[in-house]
Amino acid sequence: MSGLERFKGDSPIRDIVGAIRRDGAAIVENYVDDAVADQVRDDLREPFDKVGRSTESDFNGYTTLRVNSVLDISPASAGIVGHRGMMRVLDAILLDHCTSYLIGSCTAIEIHPGETGQVLHRDDTIYPVQKTPGIELQVSVMWALETFTDINGATRIVPDSHRWPPSRTPGPDDTVLAAEMPKGSALFYLGSVWHGGGANRDRRPRAGLINTYCLGWLRQEVNHFLAVPRATAAALPEHVQRLMGYSLYDGMLGYYPTDHGRVPLGDMRGGAMWGWQTD
Repeated sequence: MSGLERFKGDSPIRDIVGAIRRDGAAIVENYVDDAVADQVRDDLREPFDKVGRSTESDFNGYTTLRVNSVLDISPASAGIVGHRGMMRVLDAILLDHCTSYLIGSCTAIEIHPGETGQVLHRDDTIYPVQKTPGIELQVSVMWALETFTDINGATRIVPDSHRWPPSRTPGPDDTVLAAEMPKGSALFYLGSVWHGGGANRDRRPRAGLINTYCLGWLRQEVNHFLAVPRATAAALPEHVQRLMGYSLYDGMLGYYPTDHGRVPLGDMRGGAMWGWQTD
């Protein structure tokens, strides 16, 4: 396999989904304008510099900066987290096994020169269940906030690895592809796909925004109710609020008193909810 299949933003959804199901991953080029990617990256600059090294470890790397709570830091990131075209792709994959899905995590990652390749891993191992063939617990979407190349640390994908049994791990004979893509592009990959950040052999860092989306009846990787202040969440588009978890799942999960099936943040902006006064 010479590379992951590539699509344009106006490509038929069925074609994009077909490639993801077949290979485990696919790229949609120039999915957001450069201006959006630039704004999000600029919003993240100060947090990267201040707290980006707080997650240093063998797994995360020692010259890689990571920032969470991106929706709190960058209002422009809502256009990526809740990108409508992206959600149509997610609908086709995740809604086979749930009535709605959630954003599991939202993390900005900046890989600096000298960083080595991240250990290959699967994202869905955060859920301690045996994988059921044909059921994906989550889908990850990596957005290029600047051009990704093999030299600057583009995400590496092991194609077809979503079909492997749980006991199999990548070996020296398995194909590993660098997801090279222009700024504003999105790399979709299934939660069961082996992947990892690439080594940065360039002179400049590369930044990306990785969002995971899980089946609506699973617990999210990040507690967005604590990661994003209520006032910030209330200002986000309603469909992004629902992705964060401000929603009722299938009429039962996530219920709260006086729930009428609507997003509660409109009430929360007024200060009163559930019959008592909030801060």
